[in-house]
Amino acid sequence: MTDETPPVPETLATYLRLRGLEPSKYAKRRRRRRVATGDDENQPFTPGRDPKPLGDALDILSKSNGWSGQLAREELVLRWEDVAGADTAQHSTPTSLIDGTLTIQCDSTAWAKNLQFMRAQILTQIVTRFPDAGVEQVRFVGPDAPTWKWGPRTVPGRGPRDTYG
Repeated sequence: MTDETPPVPETLATYLRLRGLEPSKYAKRRRRRRVATGDDENQPFTPGRDPKPLGDALDILSKSNGWSGQLAREELVLRWEDVAGADTAQHSTPTSLIDGTLTIQCDSTAWAKNLQFMRAQILTQIVTRFPDAGVEQVRFVGPDAPTWKWGPRTVPGRGPRDTYG
């Protein structure tokens, strides 16, 4: 006796092939074509295809172009009332930010002195809310007094004297 399996009738082979239990003789060729032409970027529902919020896109754009520091400094000036408080913001204004030192112009010397006592609290608020602004120190100045000096490169000396008469 030989150990041969009886041939499967054609209808049974067709039935198995239609149910997906027995691959057809063309399945390998189709699979190779499908893999070779697979374009995952253009397929729907793949990762990375969801639309991103506009704020995220602008964040990526500002970080890639190096604008985040300048935008943080601008936002600090615009939101000065939130940082310092409403009453304090009425009597003080940020005027310049040079080399990490934020200069704040106050209405009077009394306000400048009071804000000097609050320096640590204000600097903490600035650093936590606007870390990209680059503020390291805060300087409070009173109202401008008339000066004879012009520009950052002046010659030190005794200054103006009574030469008018």
